[in-house]
Amino acid sequence: MNPQQASALAALPLAGLVREYPNLLSHLLNGPDDARAPRDLHPVFYGCYDWHSAVHGFWLLARLARRFPALPQQRQIADLFASHFSPPALQEEADYFAAPGRASFERPYGWAWLLALAQELEAWDLPQAGHWRAAMRPLLDLIRQRWLSFLPAQDYPIRSGGHANTSFALLLSLDYARAAGDAELARALETAARRYFLSDADYPARLEPSGDDFLSPCLCQALLLSRLLPARAFRDWLRAFLPDLPRSGLLLSPARVSDGADPKIGHLIGLNLSRAWCLRQLTTALPPDDAWRPLLEQGARAHLDAGLPYVVSGHYTGEHWLGTFALLALDEGERE
Repeated sequence: MNPQQASALAALPLAGLVREYPNLLSHLLNGPDDARAPRDLHPVFYGCYDWHSAVHGFWLLARLARRFPALPQQRQIADLFASHFSPPALQEEADYFAAPGRASFERPYGWAWLLALAQELEAWDLPQAGHWRAAMRPLLDLIRQRWLSFLPAQDYPIRSGGHANTSFALLLSLDYARAAGDAELARALETAARRYFLSDADYPARLEPSGDDFLSPCLCQALLLSRLLPARAFRDWLRAFLPDLPRSGLLLSPARVSDGADPKIGHLIGLNLSRAWCLRQLTTALPPDDAWRPLLEQGARAHLDAGLPYVVSGHYTGEHWLGTFALLALDEGERE
């Protein structure tokens, strides 16, 4: 990750977060008064095509501003947060979630990114960031309570490669809970992760990817378990989970993207980037002398090289979200 890449990535959400249309609403109408425009429904997270992409668009900007103090868009980023992250506007976002019938709104992907955004604002040393995170408190508390209520009720994880994926959401949420010192939430997330995934073995990696995946269920699950187990215990778990990885090469070769402008086929660009992120972090989760580390490093590089050229494409269907996964792939090579 270098300053030029950071600036190019920042430009994407700076444009998208104030762009209301096109907009893919996931919206339950409880009555005729709910038939409103995206910005009326979501005064903060109305841009970037959909709600969760707006959330992680703000995450991307906060992270870049924190990591690159000389970023030329620092003023624009601060002004954008200041214009959106007011207590009344964020209270409206919380009220939207609290309306009847919306208990599952943005579960779990949007929940996880909201927590990741709060974590990033906490780490940012900009004085105003504390005010913005404080303004998020009603929504943050609501999402936290929804996790605590939902996890005991979810008997089975969702193993798809899309927004419903359980392991990816648990991973981001657990990172937040640990950083925030929220022992109750961390314990609930860890308990669920162990219940869902610890006994898994001999994963059928040949079945990945599906045609519109942007996450690898297998690698997200492995990365989550790496957060729960010591390095050598994790190595043993990973060997049992993916026993054929070195021989087959599955998961180490990038997915082919036949049409990056197609909204669903283009998900595979994100898959290559998210796989790069997972493989880089899995490398550091293994013991330093582990024989699999070079394989994972090579796979991460191949996926990164395959995904990065598509991030800035001129196609809004990709540009509204791919920058986030490019940042994960470029900037999180080490466990935090």
